[in-house]
Amino acid sequence: MEFSIQVGGEKLNVTIGEVAGQANGSCVVQYGETTVLGTAVIGKQEGELDYFPLTVEYEERFYAAGKIKGSRFIKRETRPPDEAVLADRLIDRSIRPLFNSEGRRAVQVVLTVLSVDQENDPDIVALYAASIALAISDIEWEGPVAGVRVSRIPVKQGETPTKPERGGEWVLNPSYEAREKSDLDLVVCGKDKRVIMLETGANKVEDERVFEAVQYGVKHFERINRFISEIVDKVGKEKVPMVSQSPSEETPSREEIKKMTQVLVESLAPIYLFKQPLKTKEERIGAVENMRARLEELLLEKQIGKEKRIKAIEYMDKLIYQLVSRAILDKDQRIDGRALDELRPISCSVAKVPRVHGSALFSRGETQVLSAVTLGAPGLEQYLDTMEETGKKRFMHHYNFPPFSVGEARPMRFTSRREIGHGALVEKGCLPILPEKEEFPHTIRIVSEVVSSNGSSSMASACASILAAMDAGIPITQVIAGVAIGLASEEDENGFVRYKVITDIQDLEDGPGGMDFKVIGTENGVTAIQMDTKTKGLTLEIIQEALTAGTKARKEILEKMTKILSKPRATLSPYAPRVTLIKIDPEKIRDVVGPGGRVINEIINKTGVEIDIEQDGTVYITSQSDESISKAADWVKDITRELKVGEVFQGRVARIMDFGAFVELVPGQDGLVHVSKMAEGHIRHPSDAVSVGDVIPVEIIEIDQQGRINLTMVNKVKGSTSLPQQRRPSSGYEPRRGQPKYRKNRY
Repeated sequence: MEFSIQVGGEKLNVTIGEVAGQANGSCVVQYGETTVLGTAVIGKQEGELDYFPLTVEYEERFYAAGKIKGSRFIKRETRPPDEAVLADRLIDRSIRPLFNSEGRRAVQVVLTVLSVDQENDPDIVALYAASIALAISDIEWEGPVAGVRVSRIPVKQGETPTKPERGGEWVLNPSYEAREKSDLDLVVCGKDKRVIMLETGANKVEDERVFEAVQYGVKHFERINRFISEIVDKVGKEKVPMVSQSPSEETPSREEIKKMTQVLVESLAPIYLFKQPLKTKEERIGAVENMRARLEELLLEKQIGKEKRIKAIEYMDKLIYQLVSRAILDKDQRIDGRALDELRPISCSVAKVPRVHGSALFSRGETQVLSAVTLGAPGLEQYLDTMEETGKKRFMHHYNFPPFSVGEARPMRFTSRREIGHGALVEKGCLPILPEKEEFPHTIRIVSEVVSSNGSSSMASACASILAAMDAGIPITQVIAGVAIGLASEEDENGFVRYKVITDIQDLEDGPGGMDFKVIGTENGVTAIQMDTKTKGLTLEIIQEALTAGTKARKEILEKMTKILSKPRATLSPYAPRVTLIKIDPEKIRDVVGPGGRVINEIINKTGVEIDIEQDGTVYITSQSDESISKAADWVKDITRELKVGEVFQGRVARIMDFGAFVELVPGQDGLVHVSKMAEGHIRHPSDAVSVGDVIPVEIIEIDQQGRINLTMVNKVKGSTSLPQQRRPSSGYEPRRGQPKYRKNRY
């Protein structure tokens, strides 16, 4: 069965029942010619877990783009690239809040990209496929949800906005080409005019413009949700409850457990949680542990069985988050004593690590991040070989979250999806303020090590990274900072009963009814946003308040950061390489490279530099020695310079022929001094005047149509036609005054 709707500039086609019939729900979604297979499957049994096991797998296939993997030895798809991980995180955050978090049956959503048309990004198509597959399945879920990408192309000076391509208007689900022109790239997902997921990259765009983009997106995703609901009405299966409702004697109903636990926990909270502000994470964890121990004692006194006690203690953790939220809603009381818009104590310092090219340590409360900068040659750029992209990128931010940062001991293996996501968010936030490659051609890598974590370590990474960049001498255009805005709320079937926005959230403040609204930007402009929520979606009013709170907090953070370092250092670290950029005629690239790389390798070997050449004739020369760079740059300039008639050189005699000598003027360019141009009189053979290796003054007298250079010797040798044969004096010979310079051959 097929369904279709027009979205933006393309038709969205949905096919149901054609493939993957054994999945609980499946569909094929096509937008333009980008096509994704979406499936949803639920496990048969409940697992022994204390969390809801949802996994989203976004599977890229190189055949979708008509490509074969670039690796020489491995041609099949292996570990998902970062772009795929970011896509499945985006989809996960969009669908997860609409599941029953008490479910313990595994749910897996697999999104296989079958085709990409190089115009429409498959991540949005995959989001539609995930929503439709879940909505038509028998898996209990409060969807559907839909999302759209929104871009804005700035108006060019002197133009009147008419069409999105010409600027000034919002573009819905823009093509890759339109996104390149845009100053804002926003993905917003939700339902019922409420936002569940928000992700933004922007070029220092004002809060007002970001909010307008959200409004525009909400208006359009509602229309897609209605379309999906129509599909569900025709082909949807009856939902099966996620949570078993069959209590036994040992395992009573969940409602009974909740009611009993709630009474006990509420009696303990004033003693352990709210008797006084708990300033540190250790104090708060200690309070929770004491409550847990006391609750178990009370349950034992009531002769409650082991299974009942386990479920009660599980439920207690959720209740604690609710009690923390209720204290904020009722009394504006945060568990650590801060005001709702108050930041935790901030400290920062730079140049913390010797020999690295730049470093900084940023602390906000008990969250602490150490960032280090490495500068490299342009040739060290990261090569991209994915389904969608083939190219290079010069800036990388990597985020590491070791277990000791939260006081845990666990295996350290692969980079987690969370680490990839947080690293990419900070990278997106930093990009708009980095210098252009022409101004600062280095490859830049920043690594953020989370050495202590208690909320918002990704935003601390943004602050530490930009301080480290300034310490390294990277000429950033503006300073940025990041902060996480939270929410305390209560909601019912009709929406929010009440809510309050809070600044700089930590541990117990990020629970049910909350949000994590991470925003990075300058004092007045946004560069990146990532938002997820544990509600059924945020209203536009909450989004607007979060943006306002984020701007206020960023200004406070920036004030503290700029007291430590207000602008980039004037010079690079002595341990960082220097890079010089020169432009040459692209036609001359082959002259610099030489046959089989002979010329460029000679330059590298004799000067100790690294040389990278772009197809447009841009040459990057890298070394830690300014002298080496200067020597190599002069060498390249000499090879590629345009020689002119009348120029004089001290050239080296490269080879001698019967008719003259070839003189190397600059590396790779020779000219001919004819035998008649070597002496004032007649000489029989060029070797009578010069030898190979001699450095002689020559002048260009002609460059013919074929580019051949003819020379004459400056200060020509004085010769005589009466001398049938001449030879050069032996070393050290000085003729007496009046004696001819060359003697007659005696043989």
